[in-house]
Amino acid sequence: MSYQRKEVIGDCTLYQGDCLEVMPTLGEFDAVVTDPPYGIGFVHSGNAGPSGKWGGRHTEKILGDDEQFDPSPFLSMPCLMFGGDHFASALPSGGVFHVWDKECGRTNRYDSFSDAEIMWCSLPGKRQVFRYMWKGLQVEEPQIDQRRQHPTQKPVAAMRWCLGFVPNAETILDPFMGSGTTGVACVNLGRKFTGIELDPGYFDIACRRIEEAYKQPRLFEEPAPKPVQERISFDGDAA
Repeated sequence: MSYQRKEVIGDCTLYQGDCLEVMPTLGEFDAVVTDPPYGIGFVHSGNAGPSGKWGGRHTEKILGDDEQFDPSPFLSMPCLMFGGDHFASALPSGGVFHVWDKECGRTNRYDSFSDAEIMWCSLPGKRQVFRYMWKGLQVEEPQIDQRRQHPTQKPVAAMRWCLGFVPNAETILDPFMGSGTTGVACVNLGRKFTGIELDPGYFDIACRRIEEAYKQPRLFEEPAPKPVQERISFDGDAA
């Protein structure tokens, strides 16, 4: 078996395991939307605030983040990846680097969060800047995010922004699911989601958050496409 656990929650299927082992068993998806380990050996100090309250799981290393990230296994589909600036040399030409502006600045010496993050999209287009204030500890949706669950967690709004680049993608894969934010965004928008996470602790968190998302009203659900009537020519061919 290529995975340790499998959970099906609504239209979301979650696997605990190594994505490189699980993916070959799953087939194709309409798009990959993810925040992969960048290969930078990230570890939060656990002491970024004046009271030192950011400890616990936030001080643990991210599994797989001690090796240079290789995006090539994921590029057969339309792909959106945060952190593209950290592995730009491994990306193919033709994509676009978009910017998430956190609008937070540096207000004090304890503020260790970056002012912006880069999202690489394999699809052509003009560069976009998404402005959304976030310092990592902000409670964006209290029913779902009582506290930050993962050291590099993104707000749900940022993942909804990513999904906006692939409006016709019905099946979304996040091979580095983390705490499940991409899955929560897919639930909000009525998309089908498959997530893979190696860390069993974060896998449990993702399951819980996605279950909670299904209990909330889908305030951001995309409208169903309007039916389009085909015009048929007299020789029977669609025009």
